[in-house]
Amino acid sequence: MAQSNAPFFEEAAHALRGCLALVTGKRDASAYFDFSQRGLVGSLIAAVVAVMLAAFGPQLLGIHMPAGAATQSVIVNGVLFLAQAGMAAIVLRQMGRQDGFIPYLVASNWVTLFSAVLLLISTLFGEAGIVLLLGIAIVALLTFINIGRFIVTLTPLQIGLLFVSQAVGVFLALGIVALFLPASALT
Repeated sequence: MAQSNAPFFEEAAHALRGCLALVTGKRDASAYFDFSQRGLVGSLIAAVVAVMLAAFGPQLLGIHMPAGAATQSVIVNGVLFLAQAGMAAIVLRQMGRQDGFIPYLVASNWVTLFSAVLLLISTLFGEAGIVLLLGIAIVALLTFINIGRFIVTLTPLQIGLLFVSQAVGVFLALGIVALFLPASALT
């Protein structure tokens, strides 16, 4: 386990190694994450940074965005985060695996941050960035499965149930957000 008294950037470096271990399928991936209360807070900070990168990162790179797009991005990504975390809590509770919620959340939050950085980098490549987006989507699915396998230690059926429940939760959340935000926020 990463040291629980490590500074944030040191924790982020450990988490990056953990994310790489998840991508490469190493069973010791959990050793790189801090599952303590402090580690949870650090991962939540990472998730907030990821949301901010998604919202304001393109502007920092000089990409023009319509007025209000960043705010709408923060709202949409915040709602999606809550839907994902909420569905994970519900499903893990139904499976009798509440003990896996904090480790799941910590690992997922760090994966989200590093995915946000990769997504931001993909915008630099314009149309060619779509290939990078496809790669990021594949890596995201792989890390989701490996978080289930190596971090939460779920069975394949449980991983599938968790995936389906989160997909349903995210689609419902998007539907609810679409009722309140203009259509331009979702494109």
